[in-house]
Amino acid sequence: MKKRTLFISLAVIVLVGLIVFSYSRTSVYTTNQDADVKELEAKFAVLSKANTNLCGGTFNYVASKSPDQRIQGSCCGPMNFHRYTEQIEALKKYSKYEKIPSDPYDVSVESAQELLSYQKEIVLSNEQQVIYDEASGLSHEGGPCCCKCWHWYAYEGLAKYLIVEENFTSEQIAEVWDISDACGGSGHVEGRGHGHT
Repeated sequence: MKKRTLFISLAVIVLVGLIVFSYSRTSVYTTNQDADVKELEAKFAVLSKANTNLCGGTFNYVASKSPDQRIQGSCCGPMNFHRYTEQIEALKKYSKYEKIPSDPYDVSVESAQELLSYQKEIVLSNEQQVIYDEASGLSHEGGPCCCKCWHWYAYEGLAKYLIVEENFTSEQIAEVWDISDACGGSGHVEGRGHGHT
């Protein structure tokens, strides 16, 4: 009888311990998740009002800026918070590739200048050009961006670098372009240029 009582007591203690442990883990996860959302909301509040990302800005625009400055905001339409959070989360998949900006709406001028240099300097082989062309066909915008601004040419340079140095496939390039879109809006219309819905 004493053994049975002891066993039941131990079982209850273990069960209560598991419940408390599970609750505390969930609570920590929720707290971290809430902190991440608040951080993104704060960043979004700044970036959605920023206006240094211009639809007409190209090589000269980026070259005219100091490397320690940043190009921020969307180039065409207003930013959408839900879409922004999706993009930031999706880009985490590529976080080990330091050349891929972690936030397409907040790119350092230094990074933009480097990517633009790749666009000019890297020459693709015939096989590599096929990968690039296939990526253009697969991407939502028909290329790196919705318009031929600095972002288009910088991400063209990024694609060349990733194809040559990291052996990226056309699918990977298209995905990087799609989740790095800085046009604004809540979504894309495939192959339609300015894809804001």
